[in-house]
Amino acid sequence: MGSICLVMVLLQLSWSLSSSSVPPPSSHLCLPDQRDALLQFKNTTSVIELLCTGDFSEAGFYPKTESWNTSLDCCSWQGVECDNLTGHVIGIRLSGSCLNGSLLANSSLFLLHHLQWLDLSNNFLYGSPLGNTSGLVHLRRLRRLDLTANGFDGAISPELLSQLVSLTHLDLSGNGNYDTQSKLTFDARGFDMLARNLTRLRNLVLDNVDMSDVALTSFLNLSSSLRHLSVGECQLHGEFPTQFFQVPNLKHIGLGGNGNLSGYLPRTNWSSGLELLDISGCGFGGSIPASIGNLTRLVSIDLSGNQLGGQIPDVFGNLGKLTSLGFSSCNLSGPIPGSVFGIVSLKKLKLFSNNLSGVIRSDMLSKLSGLEVLDLSNNSLLSVSTISNSVNYSFPRLTSVDLSSCSLRQFPNFFRTSSKLEYLDLSNNMISGGISKWEAEGWEGLALLNLSYNYLTTLEQFPGKQMGLLDLRSNLLQGPILSTCLDLQTPSPQLFDEFLISDNNLTGNIPSAICNWNSLSVLDLSRNSLSGTIPECLGNLSNSLAFIDLQMNNFHGKIPDSFVNNSLTHLFLNDNQLEGLVPPSLANSESLQLLNLGNNKLSDRFPYWLASLPSLQVLILRSNRFHGSLPHSVASYCFSALRIIDLSENEFTGPLPAELFRSFIAMKDEPTERHSSPMVYRMGLTLVGIRDYHISLNVTTKRLEMELTKTIDIFVSMDLSNNRFSGRIPEEVGQLVSLQMLNFSQNNFTGPIPASFGNLVALESLDLSSNKLNGSIPSQMTKLTFLAVLNLSENNLVGPIPHGNQFDTFDNDSYIDNLGLCGLPLSKQCDNHGVAEPPEPLVAEHEGSEVVSFWKVVMMGYGTGVVLGLSLGYIVFTTGRPWWLVKRVERDLQYKFTNWIRRRRPRRNFKLNST
Repeated sequence: MGSICLVMVLLQLSWSLSSSSVPPPSSHLCLPDQRDALLQFKNTTSVIELLCTGDFSEAGFYPKTESWNTSLDCCSWQGVECDNLTGHVIGIRLSGSCLNGSLLANSSLFLLHHLQWLDLSNNFLYGSPLGNTSGLVHLRRLRRLDLTANGFDGAISPELLSQLVSLTHLDLSGNGNYDTQSKLTFDARGFDMLARNLTRLRNLVLDNVDMSDVALTSFLNLSSSLRHLSVGECQLHGEFPTQFFQVPNLKHIGLGGNGNLSGYLPRTNWSSGLELLDISGCGFGGSIPASIGNLTRLVSIDLSGNQLGGQIPDVFGNLGKLTSLGFSSCNLSGPIPGSVFGIVSLKKLKLFSNNLSGVIRSDMLSKLSGLEVLDLSNNSLLSVSTISNSVNYSFPRLTSVDLSSCSLRQFPNFFRTSSKLEYLDLSNNMISGGISKWEAEGWEGLALLNLSYNYLTTLEQFPGKQMGLLDLRSNLLQGPILSTCLDLQTPSPQLFDEFLISDNNLTGNIPSAICNWNSLSVLDLSRNSLSGTIPECLGNLSNSLAFIDLQMNNFHGKIPDSFVNNSLTHLFLNDNQLEGLVPPSLANSESLQLLNLGNNKLSDRFPYWLASLPSLQVLILRSNRFHGSLPHSVASYCFSALRIIDLSENEFTGPLPAELFRSFIAMKDEPTERHSSPMVYRMGLTLVGIRDYHISLNVTTKRLEMELTKTIDIFVSMDLSNNRFSGRIPEEVGQLVSLQMLNFSQNNFTGPIPASFGNLVALESLDLSSNKLNGSIPSQMTKLTFLAVLNLSENNLVGPIPHGNQFDTFDNDSYIDNLGLCGLPLSKQCDNHGVAEPPEPLVAEHEGSEVVSFWKVVMMGYGTGVVLGLSLGYIVFTTGRPWWLVKRVERDLQYKFTNWIRRRRPRRNFKLNST
């Protein structure tokens, strides 16, 4: 009994001592200097409220520093952890705190010398906190440092990391100053010191850090305690040491995205505990070693985008933990081995863009019941059997299937067992027939369906209910499908975000029911045979509508004057039968980047008010009935972003106002300095690029029209040809140094070619033909070293043709019908004063006989009768004598005939094509 009492006394004494040494949570632990350092850091940053709401909030973003105030103990502040005994701050976890501001080398956070972990990841902090003067050097107790996904840049000090010897986890990935395009940088010495000194390092993540100067042999000096290495997109180059894959304790190796990194995978002695291997987007060679089959702990392997070649070895039978397999774009051939279809744990299978062959049957896929993503696209020799068999299969987790470019002839049915399927791409196949109502109902859960570039002929019902994207481009669909399908169903207000059905044989009109699609952002009905008028509601169909393409149909009537949508960026109405004016309401579309109204029947004066659109980059009005002069009032506006303007084949008159060319600010950018932002449209919070659209335009060379294709976001051109412009060409045109194509042909321009044209250093094609230009060709134009096409024909130019650079490559066709020009390549020589020598007399001696010219033959015909004259002409051209006469007349007739053909031939259209 006494012993029990003694134990009770001892326990009570122990509790008393412990309670006196460890203060309760409510006591004040925060040390004043620690609190002040934290508050100073808070005052140097701000919270971006927008990033702490909506989708970001759902992703865990939260303004933790808002709880930091003097009314609370700093050890109870969110994201702060203190030592219970000393009160020192030992941990700061502010990941995703919506912070914005600078973190400098002398940040007050670095005064917290007892810090053991510092996590500032996923914020908007910037600066160079890892340089030679960084206060981080004092944090020698620091074990975890995570600065992921901020805007830090600058060199990483070798001395700094050599002092942080307690580090076990270091993550500097995803940084860089996107305004200056600068990154965090490791030099060879810095990384070598890290490898040798940080002997406790277990996790090292440096994705996106510039390591282009790092010697690859330094990786062999990393600590044997290393478990996780990720150096994706670090600009590593050279041959990566194969021995590194054999380091015994490694579990994660990530080298992806280093395009100049080569090497070979080991044949034997892999690190046996390897769980993740990612060398995607590198330049590794050889073949896939069979020894991969021994990595029984492997969870994910991605070898995509390498130069491996050969066949996939049939060695996957023992990889029972593998969930992700990626061998895409590896130049692999042969069949997919059977052991792949036996990996029951597999969730992602990506083998796209290879030369794989064979037939995949439904029973082969039946074991992959946990499959979520299947991508076998771009294997033209591979097909999927559509024949049903007795094997029961189900894919309840399947969300994404991509079988594009796989030589399919029918719709596979294995994915119909998945109720979670969201993404289905069967484009670029040979699927014929139609989409039945039964098939459409089976795709009700889809968010994206791509059936483009097939041979579909009928569509009984639009598939899906709230589909984000439906792509039916380039099929054989025909008839009034739009009207039929819209009449058969009551559309949901959010039926489509993007609807593309171009390049088919659709007929009928655009039904007004399409205006119920109030979440639409992209509408592409181009290259069909649709007719009727454009619905009045189109201009205000959706607040998110950014892209409208109705080109190359048979629409008539006026363009609706109902544009109130500020989201509209691209409007293609070219190649129709539209009449009337350019609708003034387009001035409301302040985001408009591209407007193509070419090849219609519009009758209007130049819509100078379009200059008020600050983002307008492409303006095409060609082949209409625009008339009048370009008003000088355009000076009060500014086409500052315009890079492509085409006013050709209209009825414009008068001189060109110099003010117009002064307003083309974007065309004045130096070609080597121009960073053209891609043309994009906004889809929700996401900016989506117009990648698939190219511009085709015609230039004239050697009296033939050639079609050049340029990506629309980098080409700069001006075409004012086939009008009735007059007067001198303004010198200001020579300031547009980014121009690549300039066509002023077939107008009434007079005066000399401006010497300032020598400044157009990016010019590739110049056509000034069929005008009344005079004077000499400026010698400054020999500086145009990119000039591939030059046409100065049919003018009144005089003097010697300049020589040097590109001018030595042009032939006679560039200069014909300028009687005063001389020198090569023309046969007409210049005299000592640089003037063309007078032409030879029309009568000449040949072989001692007096020969009359062609015109004398004709005069003889008048004098002695038509019969005799024609007879002599016949003799001349049947005998071929004299030869010089025959050549001269043949050349003259050929030239006149060519011109006659060219005038009668319809000119090709300047059009924007979607491919």
